[in-house]
Amino acid sequence: MPLHRLPEYCGSGAAGSRTTTGRSPSAASVNIPASLPALAHSLRSGALPLPAYIAHLAAQFAAREADVHAFMPEPARFERLRQDARELEARHPNPAARPALFGVALGIKDIFHVDGFATTGGSRLPLEVLRGAEAPSVMRLKQAGALMLGKTVSTEFAYFGPGATCNPHSPAGQPHTPGGSSSGSAAAVAAGLAPLTLGTQTIGSIVRPAAYCGVVGFKPSYDRVPRAGVIALAPSLDHVGVFAADVAGVQLAAGLLANSWNTTTAVAHKTVFGIPEGPYLERATPEMLAHFRATAQKLAAAGCVLKSVNLLQDFAALRERHYLITAAEAARVHAGWFAQYRDLYHFKTVELLERGATISDAQLSQALRSCPALRTELTQVMEREHIDVWISPAAQGPAPAGLESTGDPVMNLPWTHAGMPAVSLPSGTIAGLPVGLQLAGGWQADELLLARALMVEQII
Repeated sequence: MPLHRLPEYCGSGAAGSRTTTGRSPSAASVNIPASLPALAHSLRSGALPLPAYIAHLAAQFAAREADVHAFMPEPARFERLRQDARELEARHPNPAARPALFGVALGIKDIFHVDGFATTGGSRLPLEVLRGAEAPSVMRLKQAGALMLGKTVSTEFAYFGPGATCNPHSPAGQPHTPGGSSSGSAAAVAAGLAPLTLGTQTIGSIVRPAAYCGVVGFKPSYDRVPRAGVIALAPSLDHVGVFAADVAGVQLAAGLLANSWNTTTAVAHKTVFGIPEGPYLERATPEMLAHFRATAQKLAAAGCVLKSVNLLQDFAALRERHYLITAAEAARVHAGWFAQYRDLYHFKTVELLERGATISDAQLSQALRSCPALRTELTQVMEREHIDVWISPAAQGPAPAGLESTGDPVMNLPWTHAGMPAVSLPSGTIAGLPVGLQLAGGWQADELLLARALMVEQII
């Protein structure tokens, strides 16, 4: 079935009511830590034997994957994984010397090149034209001992053409989107299929699906994690990031993925949270805005400082510039493929690429000036108002019903445009579906952002 066609149903039966992490039905006697650092420690020490862990994963797949569709199909997945595990143990027999992610199962969005795996980009294009060298981000996690569980479903070329993935929190018989474009990566963590997954964000493709699926999604500062080996959508806006069950999980992964990372970062003073009042914040639904303000009050009650600032007054124009860059750069990335394989593209991607082809180099160059300009503006406001972190809704509301749309990434756009780090934390539910709080930090202050996110996670 082509990836952009939708399954007849998902989230049916009991799948919508199962827990998203923890023990699988056939591995009830095995303690599987939900947090990535604890899981990695158990695997390194041998307290959790690799064969038992893989049996747990296989049981989770049997229980959930047919409903969730988070992963690209692989008939012999667990036979391969068991062999990979045996080879890993042979390379690292001494528990005291094992690497940080020894044995941890890893899901990789299907726009990353991974040795031994086809890359489809969520598309119907011939596999041979999409081949490429393995992504350095994947190499770094493999070198840290992670085991390749499989490719996760992506929207077509990380744009809006949806894949088959269903939100694991969908009520029975009522599928909701997991968000996109990192659809499978977010859903895999939410469904307990993988403790760590890689994704990308060009507008809101990490933070939004993390919020919809009730997990933590982290988008680092632009280029903190290398983008090589990933099929680009808009190179000036693309970010590589991660999903995990909690902040400690993305913090561990970020330290392994980033070109450099300060593991001793500490919060030196009472955190000041900025609230960007104005047309940007008003893009959230009334229900989401009420939830956001109630969540912010939890931070205030815990002793944090809230400071409202009128911000992003030209948000409509900013949004237009961001989409212009996305369309123009995507058209240039895909020019050769699109000329030959236009009929194989999803209609939403066709619309994007055809619009991008009409945008001149001069128009693109002018729009690109907006990215560093916004970064400078936000940095100056943070310095003037003594703001440490911006907070806002991670999405306009909970995941929309149906799988035809992956939702609107509008709430994530400013921080992506500026290249500033952002993370989504689960903050509760609306109408029984997860929603999230988005935290955005200063340029290149990723370590401080996650240190503060650890604190926020405990409060909300």
